[in-house]
Amino acid sequence: MSGPVTFSVADHIATVSLNRPDKANAVNLEMMDALRETGRELAGNPSVRAIVLHGAGENFCAGIDTGIFQDPGAGVGESSFAPLDDSPANRLQSPAYVWREVPVPVICAMHGVAYGAGLQIALGADLRYARPDASLSIMEIKWGLVPDMAITTTLRDILPVDRVKELAWTGRRVSGEEALAMGLVTALHDDPLAAAMETAAAICVKSPDAIRGIKQLFNTAWRRPDAEALVMEAQAQLRVMGKKNQLEAVMANLQKRAPSFDD
Repeated sequence: MSGPVTFSVADHIATVSLNRPDKANAVNLEMMDALRETGRELAGNPSVRAIVLHGAGENFCAGIDTGIFQDPGAGVGESSFAPLDDSPANRLQSPAYVWREVPVPVICAMHGVAYGAGLQIALGADLRYARPDASLSIMEIKWGLVPDMAITTTLRDILPVDRVKELAWTGRRVSGEEALAMGLVTALHDDPLAAAMETAAAICVKSPDAIRGIKQLFNTAWRRPDAEALVMEAQAQLRVMGKKNQLEAVMANLQKRAPSFDD
């Protein structure tokens, strides 16, 4: 497969690759649109139970392709900042936000650099695995820009706002080890892609109804008032309890066998 983003599906796992390795997977408008389209296509595929997102070549993503600044006809105008018809995100936010909209877990594997737009895409994932020697940065300030790829929705439950301000104002690079210490990444692995695939495989043998319900619940209820959050928990449980996949989970455990779930 070719193109700025490629994907394949096997054993219920979709593997999505940022595919401009000669440009350190720098993000241009074509890649932005391809990420959104890929996320939406996978969201509509009931056989997909987990997604692994990574970068081809030696880096996850070096950030924005500077050609966007140099080409006055690159296509970034006011219309790019208007919400899309079917999402609260706009064209520039959607490459990161689409991974929150996807109903299944998304695990991002980072190696090399994850700068600016690249880090913000990773923040859209549910889990982030990185190499200890990876380098991460909210780097938009280098170009005189405000970080605007959905970071106000993806990072607010990960870091305290003072840490976010410090990183965004300075644009400083942090290693994978520092990122783990501050909570910016979920875990460190020498081979984050292999670790992400292992976690995805573990997720895929669980009830897909419950897995999707967990993501939806935590993404929507986390910041709601207690009364609303508790109602949403109950509603999420009622959607799965007593249904075919939930009963199969019970029977498989009681019979000490591998479960067989419907997509």
